Amino acid sequence: MATTYVTDVAFGADLITTTVTSSGAGVEGWLEEVYSMYGGGPNETIVGLDVEWRPSYSPVQNPAALLQLCVDQRCLIFQLLYADYIPDSLLGFLMDSQFRFVGVGVDADAGLLGRDYGLQVSNLEDLRGVAAEEMGIPELRQAGLKTLARQVMGVSMEKPRRITMGPWDAYRLSREQIHYACIDAYVSGQLGLKLFTGDY
Repeated sequence: MATTYVTDVAFGADLITTTVTSSGAGVEGWLEEVYSMYGGGPNETIVGLDVEWRPSYSPVQNPAALLQLCVDQRCLIFQLLYADYIPDSLLGFLMDSQFRFVGVGVDADAGLLGRDYGLQVSNLEDLRGVAAEEMGIPELRQAGLKTLARQVMGVSMEKPRRITMGPWDAYRLSREQIHYACIDAYVSGQLGLKLFTGDY
C-alpha cells in the first residue's frame, strides 16, 4: 500500500518540510508545488539530489531504495522500492534544464537511477569539482559531503555509520533515517546555492 506523509526535519535553525512517499501521486503533488514556486524563473533552480540503497556485501549491488530531492527547504524522499508507479512528471523533472541537480558523487547516483528505474538526469553537477575550482583547494575533488559542508558552510554534519550502512530498503523508515536522508539532499542543495553564487 503506497503511503505519503509530511514531516519537519530540523538542521540547525532551518526547518525542512519533508514529504516521505512510496506513492506516485505523492511525488506528483510535490513536483506541482515545486513548479508553482520555482518553475519558469530566469535562473536555474538548484536541486540537491541523493540516492540511498542497502549496502551489499557481495559483488551484486542492491537496487536504489530511495531518491531524495531538495529544493530550498522542501524535500522529497521517494521510496522507489515500494512505489506503486513512477510518474512521468518525475522523468520530465529530472530532464528539465531549468533545474540543476547537484550532490556529491551524483554521476554514480544518476547511474543507479538509470540502471534500476530507467530514470535519466540531464543537468548534473558534482559539487566536489565545483568546490575545488571555486575555492582553489584541489583536494576537495576527493572530499565527502561532510567535509564540503564544513569547508563551504562551516557546519558539521553527523553521519553515524549504523545509519549510513543501515536497511534503506525498510518499508517503514526510522526517524533517524528520514533525518539523514533529508539532510544529505538539503545540504547538497545549500552547498550548490553557495558555490554557484559565490556566497561562502
